[in-house]
Amino acid sequence: MKFIDEVKIHVFAGDGGRGCVSFRREKFVPRGGPDGGNGGHGGDVIAVADPQLTTLLDLRYQKQYKAGRGQHGMGSDCDGRRGDDREIKVPVGTIIRDAATGELIGDLKTAGDRVIVAAGGRGGKGNAHFVSSTHRGPRFAQPGEAGQERELEIELRLLADVGIIGLPNAGKSTLISVISAVRPKIADYPFTTLVPNLGVVGYDDGKSFVVADIPGLIEGAHEGQGLGHKFLRHVTRTSLLIHLLDASQIDENDPLVAWGLSIANLNCSIPNSAESRRSSSPTRSISRKEGARLSSWRKNCPRAIGRLSSFPRRPPKGCARWCNTSG
Repeated sequence: MKFIDEVKIHVFAGDGGRGCVSFRREKFVPRGGPDGGNGGHGGDVIAVADPQLTTLLDLRYQKQYKAGRGQHGMGSDCDGRRGDDREIKVPVGTIIRDAATGELIGDLKTAGDRVIVAAGGRGGKGNAHFVSSTHRGPRFAQPGEAGQERELEIELRLLADVGIIGLPNAGKSTLISVISAVRPKIADYPFTTLVPNLGVVGYDDGKSFVVADIPGLIEGAHEGQGLGHKFLRHVTRTSLLIHLLDASQIDENDPLVAWGLSIANLNCSIPNSAESRRSSSPTRSISRKEGARLSSWRKNCPRAIGRLSSFPRRPPKGCARWCNTSG
């Protein structure tokens, strides 16, 4: 299934029904008076977080969503029926903005969260509503109000506890494949992973956390090189970042190049993200190989990076020890 994390759609809330101008005309009821009912309110367009969805693929192929309009008011003091609401199901972690103004409309972080993205128009009042002691027979009513019409920018940010970032072919997919049940494509060439992968890691008698494998970063990713930085938005919700390094590629003369490249791309793509993360949440650096180069990296590793761990090329299934330290 294709991974879609950005779409634009058009939503139309229902118009309100107009009020009715009517007078009671009945045998043996002289001067029956006004009895025009009110129009029904228009239906709302509502976004609902559905835990069964993982991508915005459905919204890519259906671009317009319309709610029902309110029924017009009727005689005999009968009000019109309210228009039917239109629900749009989106994955958990979806952010919705107004495309014209950039206004944040909703951030659906929990399953079942709901937000009205376009409000229905108010129904008009019938002439019975305007009767007063001095105006006994009003011959006018209100029209219904138009419902909101909006173009929306919908963006999906994966909800994961741990995000794995690093240079291409550093071993990110290998790591997530051995600590979880997910089976991403693994090969000995860069950019094997083209979309983020999510895996659930179990440890300590029923405890678990979610890991996201983010496609590889290269120099200039924030300028659109390689896969660009479009997937870096998915790390903004994580509580722990893992910088995965390949010790065999570390330059002993400048061992911090690979780590610095990841940080530079984070800073350029998501302003202030790296600094705020280092102050508010832990960051781990992990190498998939031991050796002299890794020892050199340990020696030059700044304290701000956090703890440095390592794992063999084929770690034991589940990696219980690593999961306990990361979880």
